[in-house]
Amino acid sequence: MSILEGLQQMIPDLIQWRRALHSMPEPGYKEVKTSEYICKVLDEYNISYEKNIAGTGIVAWLGKSTSDKTIAFRADMDALSLEEQTGVDFQSKHKGYMHGCGHDGHMTMLIGLVVYLSKNQEDLRQKVVFIFQPAEEGPGGAKAMIDHGIIEKHKIDEFFGIHLHPEFEEGQIAISSGPVMAMTGEFDITIKSISGHGAMPHTANDAIIIGGHLISQFQSIISRNMNPTQAGVITIGKIYGGERRNIIADRLTLEGTIRAFTEANFYKIQQRMDEICRGVEKSFDCEIICDQRTMYPPVVNHHSSVDFFRSANKSLELVDFPPQMISEDFSYFLKEKPGAFIFLGTKNKEKNFVFPLHNSKFNFDEKVLMFGIQSYINLLNGYGSSLK
Repeated sequence: MSILEGLQQMIPDLIQWRRALHSMPEPGYKEVKTSEYICKVLDEYNISYEKNIAGTGIVAWLGKSTSDKTIAFRADMDALSLEEQTGVDFQSKHKGYMHGCGHDGHMTMLIGLVVYLSKNQEDLRQKVVFIFQPAEEGPGGAKAMIDHGIIEKHKIDEFFGIHLHPEFEEGQIAISSGPVMAMTGEFDITIKSISGHGAMPHTANDAIIIGGHLISQFQSIISRNMNPTQAGVITIGKIYGGERRNIIADRLTLEGTIRAFTEANFYKIQQRMDEICRGVEKSFDCEIICDQRTMYPPVVNHHSSVDFFRSANKSLELVDFPPQMISEDFSYFLKEKPGAFIFLGTKNKEKNFVFPLHNSKFNFDEKVLMFGIQSYINLLNGYGSSLK
């Protein structure tokens, strides 16, 4: 029996696991039911694991502890604060939460890989670690699991992760080297000035005018302070302030995000934003509070891991992809060890699986999960296993 034939026999199980997980979405660090469900499946197949890591995380393992190479595969567990509108009969039972980013599929692939390998342990030549990680959507459970010591305890040498992606055709596997996802951060800027009557602006200090100057100067950072061949983003997504149409605002708040593909460019943006705030503060004789929060590092795929993944998966449809300005806390693992983060396409126009990630109608065909599992099995075979 081929690997694909074996995985095809698992489709009913994949559907069952995915739909059960989809119906119980939970926010970061509160994935209690999700964790219990995964442990129940692991117990059913007598898999060794440790639970309650970084709160709700789980680490399972198989294979030879004496192996000279340990490969880790990771799936994220948390859901989004989103009201589901898919209309499926297995939709979220937790009002206000939904697996709208594919994490239910990620967990299912990892469960499927564990089960497949547990039935073929005599053909496994490496130690394999399976990481079920909480809180990818925030504040970053990957770092918490690293801080728990899982790399040292299991002597992990390399990390791989797969993310479902509806921009790629169903079954395509997209992989590229170097920076593939952006470093990300948030900012809240509060302008405090002097209010007054709208008919007498000379008696006041308009926070909205000051905010307009900040916005235009922030955009000059990207166009004039950064190398034009290196992308960066400053997006202000929310502005609020003022009391009514004929009163000059004495307070304005800007909320936004910063993205860049290198840490140097990211910190340069933060530095220039702070400098501009200080300059505008002095120019307009006001107070500007600039609160900046650094979040996830950039996801930088290691060339050696990407090359090896490609060579091991020539039988699958591999495509390149341009760097994405979205972010992922898998980046923390790749700062510690070599590895790669990969996209698995889910787009299927005939079945209307076309909605983007973080959309209340995002959905996919569970059969596509076989390709992700197969790519992992092929990878292990490339490293010396003889899995069939």
